Amino acid sequence: MPRYSRTHTFKGRGAISNDDGRFESLRREAIDDARTAPGPAAGMRTTVTVDRSKTVIVRNQSPDVPFDQSVNPYRGCEHGCIYCFARPNHAHLGLSAGLDFETRLSVKADAAELLRGEISRAGYRCKVLALGTNTDAHQPIERQRRVTRRVLELMAETQHPILITTKSSLVERDLDLLVPMATRRLASVSISLTTLDHELARRMEPRATAPRRRLETVRRLAASGIPVHVSVAPVVPVLTDPEMEEILDAAADAGAVSASYILLRLPGEVKNLFQEWLAEHYPAKAGHVMSILRQSRGGKTYDARFGWRRRGTGVFADMIAMRFKLALQRCRLQPSVPSLDTSLFRRPGVDRQLSLI
Repeated sequence: MPRYSRTHTFKGRGAISNDDGRFESLRREAIDDARTAPGPAAGMRTTVTVDRSKTVIVRNQSPDVPFDQSVNPYRGCEHGCIYCFARPNHAHLGLSAGLDFETRLSVKADAAELLRGEISRAGYRCKVLALGTNTDAHQPIERQRRVTRRVLELMAETQHPILITTKSSLVERDLDLLVPMATRRLASVSISLTTLDHELARRMEPRATAPRRRLETVRRLAASGIPVHVSVAPVVPVLTDPEMEEILDAAADAGAVSASYILLRLPGEVKNLFQEWLAEHYPAKAGHVMSILRQSRGGKTYDARFGWRRRGTGVFADMIAMRFKLALQRCRLQPSVPSLDTSLFRRPGVDRQLSLI
């Protein structure tokens, strides 16, 4: 894909540039003139390739997240959230963290089959499996590809506990699987909700489900008996932090049982992409946003230390933490995702009764 100048915005896309990945040996510079600058719709079609990975379970030892293993059926994400921490991963594919991340996707078409093989091994120990923690497992291409659906069918078959994180109302499609699992404490869903402002969401998360529709998803899941967690993530200084209490009120009214937050973090290429986006859409607030963020990150825009990368340090970060704690108490929301049961897991291909002999 061409490396577009930062002066162009594209309908339905978050990033406004497409710089080379940091591992590339050559660097290309955009020339902003009438011959090379495309119109707003040019070159923005989403393309999908097949990911040939041999394994799908990713393990971590981070104390900051409530799971030890996860599966991500897709690389890249069509939602196009400008702040997405997963954007730099595209550089490992020789692609840009900018527009490439949103438009050049890859799918792990055989994710369910690979996962079946991994959880069938004798040494596998059942732990909660998180789905869609890096890129959204229910992003738009899932409607046709249905890879996430097949993974969930495997989880239901083996009674394996699953935690889904998504911004998409498409998760409602899978109620027929999730409701029976939830009755056995085998499933919960975390809905990411950054803002209730439709216009801000349209610019910041251009192809994600609209905020009010996400709240309706919370309501429908909760009414079906599925425990719903709301992740207020990220909290963007100046732009979204004034809404934090309102978001929690709305989440509680919709039936959520717990909530958490993450202060904006800008690892790798995300820093430049986000600053470009700010300058384009909110130029009068850009300096204020970045100043507060740096004050909350020890003078930087990102602090990778465990324990601090999600909440930050300093006066603003402490204020956000206190506001969030008080709002949780007022809304009677728990601060962590509901626990799930790992004792019911049945290894694929093993008869439950014979396994007890």
